[in-house]
Amino acid sequence: MKKVLMSGNEAIARGVYEAGVRFAAAYPGTPSTEIMEQFARYDGVYAEWAPNEKVAVEVAIGAALGGAKALAVMKHVGVNVAADPIFTVSYTGIAGALVIISADDPSMHSSQNEQDNRNYAKFAKIPMLEPADPQEAKEYVKLAFALSEQFDTPVFLRTTTRVSHSKSVVTLGEPQVPEDKTTLAHHAAKYVMVPINARTRRVEVEKRQKALLKFAETFSENKMEINDPEVGIITAGMPYNYAKDVFPNYSYLKLGMVYPLPVKMIRHFASKVKKLYVVEELDPYLEEQIRAMGVEVIGKEIFPYTNEFDPGVIRSAITSSGERSVTSYPESLAQRPPNLCPGCPHRGLFYALKKSKAYVHGDIGCYTLSYLKPLEGLHSCICMGASIGMAHGMSKALMEKGKGKVVGVIGDSTFLHSGITPLMNMAYNNSDALIIILDNSTTAMTGMQEHPGTGYTLMGKEAKKVNLNILISALGIENIRVIDPNNVKEARSAIKDELASSGPSVIIAQSPCVLFKRANQKAKPPLKIDPDACEGCRSCLELNCPPIAWKKGVTKEGSKRKGIAVIDETLCNGCGLCAQVCKFGAIG
Repeated sequence: MKKVLMSGNEAIARGVYEAGVRFAAAYPGTPSTEIMEQFARYDGVYAEWAPNEKVAVEVAIGAALGGAKALAVMKHVGVNVAADPIFTVSYTGIAGALVIISADDPSMHSSQNEQDNRNYAKFAKIPMLEPADPQEAKEYVKLAFALSEQFDTPVFLRTTTRVSHSKSVVTLGEPQVPEDKTTLAHHAAKYVMVPINARTRRVEVEKRQKALLKFAETFSENKMEINDPEVGIITAGMPYNYAKDVFPNYSYLKLGMVYPLPVKMIRHFASKVKKLYVVEELDPYLEEQIRAMGVEVIGKEIFPYTNEFDPGVIRSAITSSGERSVTSYPESLAQRPPNLCPGCPHRGLFYALKKSKAYVHGDIGCYTLSYLKPLEGLHSCICMGASIGMAHGMSKALMEKGKGKVVGVIGDSTFLHSGITPLMNMAYNNSDALIIILDNSTTAMTGMQEHPGTGYTLMGKEAKKVNLNILISALGIENIRVIDPNNVKEARSAIKDELASSGPSVIIAQSPCVLFKRANQKAKPPLKIDPDACEGCRSCLELNCPPIAWKKGVTKEGSKRKGIAVIDETLCNGCGLCAQVCKFGAIG
């Protein structure tokens, strides 16, 4: 068999293909995004970016009810968005097969929270598998589809950032030839969840639970390794690798299925060792259930509740019996706070917002970085689509005090994800807030994915493109303006005018992401600062543009300046913002 180096996400895509699955839907989100991008490259598949995770799951459910094997992919917070259909499809079951991937993000590398989605499996009564490396990721997703077919249930596959993005050698298998079982089978009593049917299906869920509990005891990926009888460790996923690295001689119960748990196996393992640890990142999910079985374990009293583990965390916790944080680097590294890219179209817009002195509700996207000094153009951020509802709520609560002072900003992809309904609510309830849609023509934060407003599908085909002006107008918004956010004067004027107007208004700040190659064919020459003309006023530094730096000690006769601004021409892409804010015409 051929062996290749693969990331966990690439391996999952391969496993899905090997399982004979040819249908998948998702919304991009780190650390899950590459799964769909890789899957879409295989021959004979259908893959789509949906507007949000709820839609992706509903699309996959529809395919599964038609007899297909279907995949839905999202990051951990996406499961919150998709929870409504997920909880009910647990009742109905599926005709084909349905696997839902939740890519969790311990340490919040690219997320607004650190939730542990193993809890969703228990809450929704859906079996969950958790791989520890790319090879297991490939095999486990195949097992997940087999479980889905065997037990008439959706199945969760949970990964974490380290499994998703780490690479190791993966042995490829032969792709299963897809068997066409698609059909239009009418089964209203099973799939129409009116109360009388839902009550019947609720009983079926419990029957399925009993069957799954029995299955878990013999599931091949729940493995006992009896070595040193003094110490045993129960774990799953990436923490198994860390624990095994520092304590190779301990006994292990490695759980491949984290819901439901194999009760008899756990008790049997516990009887084989004198001291038992539960090693798991984030919540005491395994620990609480194992304690409820009457098994004495050591867990979160010594292990951290937050952040990723590493071998050092596990070693220090077990050897010192005291909680330790994740191992830090001993070196004194230079502090490099995240920043908007040179030439980013968001920079000019947030510069203008700061000057407006408005309260700005932010959303999920690159533009969230504008809260940092010196821009400081954003003051809140909760979740996808929340900025619009929050701006409306604040303006209503403050009434006259908030008039002309409340703004919500949201990206084009995020607006189509979950901003349409709150904007409709603003029109319906006659809000006085201003909403600014940052239309950069792509889903920039997760790597330039397509969405319904780009005119292309995930598979590269031309598609209908949402017209934001017409859509916003249809929602009931009458004040709509389109501006170029790279034009600071235009941006400041538009913001000032719309904040002064009554009723809800929308500004569409339209300029493509500077990294988006399809929209940026022509390169602009870098700018320069004339050292004789610069008066050292530091106005250009307020933009926080990476190419601009401050050079101390450069004086000029007849001037009070104590230094000058300089531009690194290797970083500058000639966007021209700094030239617009320079008071002395020193930049050109």
